[in-house]
Amino acid sequence: MKKFFRELNLKGHLLTAISYLIPIVCGAGFLIAIGMGFGGTSQDILVQGEFSIWDALATMGGAGLGLLPVVISTGISYSIAGKPGIAPGFIIGLTANAIEAGFIGGILGGFLSGYLAISILKYFKVPKWAKGLMPTLIVPFFTSIIGGLIMVYIIGVPIAAFTSMLTSALNNLGSSSLLAFGGVVGILSGVDYGGPINKTVFAFVLTMQAEGLNGPITALQLVNTATPVGFGLAYFIAKLFGKKIYKPLETETLKSAVPMGFINIVEGVIPIVMNDIIRCVIATAVGGAAGGAVSMMLGADATVPFGGVLMLPTMTNPMSGIIALLVNILVTGVTLALIKKDVSQDEASVETEVEEEDIDLDDIKIY
Repeated sequence: MKKFFRELNLKGHLLTAISYLIPIVCGAGFLIAIGMGFGGTSQDILVQGEFSIWDALATMGGAGLGLLPVVISTGISYSIAGKPGIAPGFIIGLTANAIEAGFIGGILGGFLSGYLAISILKYFKVPKWAKGLMPTLIVPFFTSIIGGLIMVYIIGVPIAAFTSMLTSALNNLGSSSLLAFGGVVGILSGVDYGGPINKTVFAFVLTMQAEGLNGPITALQLVNTATPVGFGLAYFIAKLFGKKIYKPLETETLKSAVPMGFINIVEGVIPIVMNDIIRCVIATAVGGAAGGAVSMMLGADATVPFGGVLMLPTMTNPMSGIIALLVNILVTGVTLALIKKDVSQDEASVETEVEEEDIDLDDIKIY
């Protein structure tokens, strides 16, 4: 059974599709945020002469975000079946949208269309003269009609009901539940620094955003933003305690990792984490739990699920996001400064010697 699921590579195809999805989410999200920020509204139809440029921007962004189930379905199907999977993934994604199966419906539709396309390519035998029609006509037609009908009559209704139930449950969370939920999202968002766990949680919270709940995805992105900045703050807090927690090379890494963090790129701290995984992950998890809980509790609700501090103006109450960021940064910094070991003079000097040797070797190679 494990081998079967490993061969299906469900997580791999989902993460590939998410990598296609993120630029669309960011682009569309910023468009609608700018448009609505200047008084525009997202409209069903743009009639010439009856809309402003802000209405146009809001409508463009709204149209893009409204097609997220289609994008994720197409991306998954393409990841599984290649080019023959594009058309059925697109059509079944549209079908999921039409029956209000939402983002979850789009994900299931992508897997359905992709594996159907692979099956038809493998088992549907045609004469030699018709082989050229397989990727352009036969696969898209049969995959779309079979997958579309399965979506409408079998999996669509329960998925739509589940999505509605989940959305309602999250909308009705009490204060203590919001704290707990935000804490869990925060922990899972940060512990692998943009890796598979982070992206899996991203897929889940993006489902919530597609249903109009911006809180969970905002918590995730604020944690990603705060983590590198918290690592930078730990350097100064440690100095107050008379500690030196980073080696010279790690200090240099911080000079690029912290600015990257401000725009929501968390991977810059990975070289530092790899040198002290347990303590760094603990500090990240504690800070993420605090930041995620505060974010959900205060109702931070960025409409753009990326961009770091650039998300703040898109929130109903930007101060909620600022407070969540500050809490996350402070808790991460203090925790890391307290638990990280002092770097001995010997370790620092050894590292400096290695760096100098590397420079000499590079010079020899060049000349």
